[in-house]
Amino acid sequence: MSDHRIRRPRTALLAATALALLAPLTACGGSGGAEDGKTLRLWHYEDKDGALGKAWAAAIAEFKKTHPGVKVVFEQKTFEQIQQNAGMILNSDKAPDVLEYNKGNATTGLLAKQGLLTDLTAVAEQRGWSGKISESASVTARYDAKGQMGGEKWYGIPNYGEFVLAYYNDDLFKEYGVDKPTNLASFEAALAKFKKAGITPLANAGNDHPASHWLYLLALAKADQKWVDDYQLYEGKVDFNGPEWTFAVDTYKKWLAKGYFEQKDVGLKGTDMTEQFVSQKRPIMVGGNWWFGGLTTDIKDFAWSAAPYPGSAKTLGSGGNQWVVPTRAKNKKLAEDFIDITMSPKIQRLIGEEGNVPLAAKPEEIKNPRSRQLIDAFARYQGSNGLAFYPDWPVPGYYDTFVSATQNLMNGAKPKAVLTELEAPYTKFLATRR
Repeated sequence: MSDHRIRRPRTALLAATALALLAPLTACGGSGGAEDGKTLRLWHYEDKDGALGKAWAAAIAEFKKTHPGVKVVFEQKTFEQIQQNAGMILNSDKAPDVLEYNKGNATTGLLAKQGLLTDLTAVAEQRGWSGKISESASVTARYDAKGQMGGEKWYGIPNYGEFVLAYYNDDLFKEYGVDKPTNLASFEAALAKFKKAGITPLANAGNDHPASHWLYLLALAKADQKWVDDYQLYEGKVDFNGPEWTFAVDTYKKWLAKGYFEQKDVGLKGTDMTEQFVSQKRPIMVGGNWWFGGLTTDIKDFAWSAAPYPGSAKTLGSGGNQWVVPTRAKNKKLAEDFIDITMSPKIQRLIGEEGNVPLAAKPEEIKNPRSRQLIDAFARYQGSNGLAFYPDWPVPGYYDTFVSATQNLMNGAKPKAVLTELEAPYTKFLATRR
């Protein structure tokens, strides 16, 4: 299960109810009568002013142009509406033909296991989608018979990626003569130089995902692909007292003691962390690309840049949420045609130009220079199998465990006790899978 969904800003819409989920909120008709009586029914939950909302609107317009006799009914939903009621609705004759849905074992994987989603493996190969998406970005699109991600069958098609990277206040780096870091040692050297100048270097938020993301990033500094697969895909035993997690909690504790981030950050939320960076109180923020658009809008008075986090070869990230086709969809071929348009060069470039990360566009195709920084960074991770998912994914409810454990560490708990806190629910969940 992924709790990552609650970490990204979403447009506030009406509260989710099954009744509301069945009722169209907006509808768009094709230019003529329905060809052969066909209608494409499509759901998504993206803000119309965001990069993805603009891309999906352009894809709908392109679909209408290429299918002039087909009626298109688009229904704007909230993320929560689809998340909470998808199983019930997709098992009825009210199922749409195609919808945007959350990736992960407890979402796409669960519906696939229940037989509610169409197996897209053959069409993904025929239409070339599978060849456009890297192995690491496709893991959350593929599931096995148990609904476990990383299987052989494609049940979703992601169009964009998400990942954690470093954001730098270039003006403060220049003012204090700090070199941009290229590895963990030079990253720590930059932290030390800022701290010596009286500046707390790292933005952070203990009461939200950023602090626990740090734990996983630090573990990844000592991890290889086998460790990631063992932890995320249950392919082998994970030692919570091994070098990976031990390095993470020890380094986190050391950075707290050195003042690289502050203990008072323990109660902050993710938006508080971004405010630390935007207000120039902290020169470095390590966070998701989902903050990128807001930073672009909010930062007016200093130069900043984005780059891969230099402390490890892997980072938190995955393919984004994805298009799925319900088993009970009435017009699956039309759904496939729409997905194909979202994977086209035109729509993929639009995603990139608007500040998100397209999975099927090359960085050099994007003209927006700031967006190129983001896409270049993601391309490096995709090319090296560097997306290691998120720390809370392996266990249902694990997100809350990570927040609690990290806060305990910030409040003075011993590293060994924090590792025990993280290990207990993981071990308990594994026992239920046997």
